[in-house]
Amino acid sequence: MRRFRSARGIGLHQPQVNEHHLQAPGLPEDGRLRLLSFNIQVGISTERYRHYLTRSWQHLLPHTGRAGNLQKIGQLLSDFDLVALQEADGGSLRSGYVNQVEHLAQLGAFPYWYQQLNRNLGRFAQHSNGVLSRLKPNQLEDHPLPGPAGRGAILVRFGEGEDALIVVMMHLALGAKTRARQLAYIRELIGGYRHQVLMGDMNTHATDLLEHSPLRDLGLIAPQVEATFPSWRPQRCLDHILLSSSLTLERVEVLAQPISDHLPVAVEIRLPDALTVDTLPVLS
Repeated sequence: MRRFRSARGIGLHQPQVNEHHLQAPGLPEDGRLRLLSFNIQVGISTERYRHYLTRSWQHLLPHTGRAGNLQKIGQLLSDFDLVALQEADGGSLRSGYVNQVEHLAQLGAFPYWYQQLNRNLGRFAQHSNGVLSRLKPNQLEDHPLPGPAGRGAILVRFGEGEDALIVVMMHLALGAKTRARQLAYIRELIGGYRHQVLMGDMNTHATDLLEHSPLRDLGLIAPQVEATFPSWRPQRCLDHILLSSSLTLERVEVLAQPISDHLPVAVEIRLPDALTVDTLPVLS
């Protein structure tokens, strides 16, 4: 089991490329960018609290309904340009040895994707975050987050210089103290950029993030405060897409798609003039 606990450092990576999707439609000409964040719970459909017990075996073993759930998720993702996934499996027994990030990139016709492996339990589980993109990132960084092993953030940069768009995708800890350390780390990553997007399952409410966390001095906005968890009777707003004030918000929605135990969050923004479709790389 030693290899499962081995420490990992910050990594600079290139995204994986789906060659046959490189000619898929790119960004709209008007410079809009459609963002989605979704905790997919490794493709498990949870519809009641009791399912956490009665369907818990699905976190360990394959089941026939998972493929259908992933098909539904893939169809949903196809309407977006940049997607942050949490609780994906990177290819183990429970997922039928399917890398769910790669599989969803194929289903959604995304040219670029990256799987971040945060907890490696070998053939039993590959706990991962993921990013799917229609834009080719100028830079992609894999960051393990402070605290107990198993949490990570993916930093993606589009464009160059002071007008670059920086996007950080994350799945934060449950505990408030550990979460504060993780947010302080992320705050250091993005502090030098003007155009900022933070996406993911942050396990806390927008007020805490914007007013009481290490992010409080950045002037970020939380476009939505609608509850996302649990999906069958939403009561808590845990999933967010936070934006810097330099980005123009066009639309925000929590999607009524109870495929997982979290509901997906969708935001549409208009890119700054310096980050038009003409200046961002779409093809490799």
